[in-house]
Amino acid sequence: MENNPDFLSASYWDERYDRKQTGWDIGDASTPLKEYIDQLTDKAIRILIPGAGNAYEARYLSEKGFTDITVLDISAVVISQLQAQLGDKHPAIKLVTGDFFDHAGNYDLILEQTFFCALDPVLRQKYVTKMHSLLSGNGKLVGLLFNRDFEQSPPFGGNTGEYRQLFSPIFRMIRLEPCYNSIPERAGNELFLMAQK
Repeated sequence: MENNPDFLSASYWDERYDRKQTGWDIGDASTPLKEYIDQLTDKAIRILIPGAGNAYEARYLSEKGFTDITVLDISAVVISQLQAQLGDKHPAIKLVTGDFFDHAGNYDLILEQTFFCALDPVLRQKYVTKMHSLLSGNGKLVGLLFNRDFEQSPPFGGNTGEYRQLFSPIFRMIRLEPCYNSIPERAGNELFLMAQK
């Protein structure tokens, strides 16, 4: 994919979903996030998944009995597709069309899955600040970050040093380490992030 100044716009992502140009979509919840979710015991925590796309993690959470899941995406196309697919089968999932940076809420857990890497790196500081503001007092940001660079973007990559420098001023870094349970296509290229407000 070529660099495109419009890739932050809703119309850019609407077009990608319309044309099914979704190379980042692995067709299921990612293994590292599934295994993390499986360890959670409080099913009533408030969870946000920004830039959720086809929302596989949200579906997995719902199937596991979690009751307060918000899916946020800038693309009205993908949210409409999700409404059609989910119907009333997953009442715990609230679907929201909107810009992450304009979103208001208070969450105990925010899951990161291929959202950070879709944003222009100039927005990374803004992302960290916004994440911090959306979390409850001891809320956690948990997810996957690419541990590599890309010739064409998005996705935008990075490395452990960059991420530590970015997150650690306002987050307590619980974990930032290579994933041992990535899907084969991403093995060796992902970091597992757990940061607490």
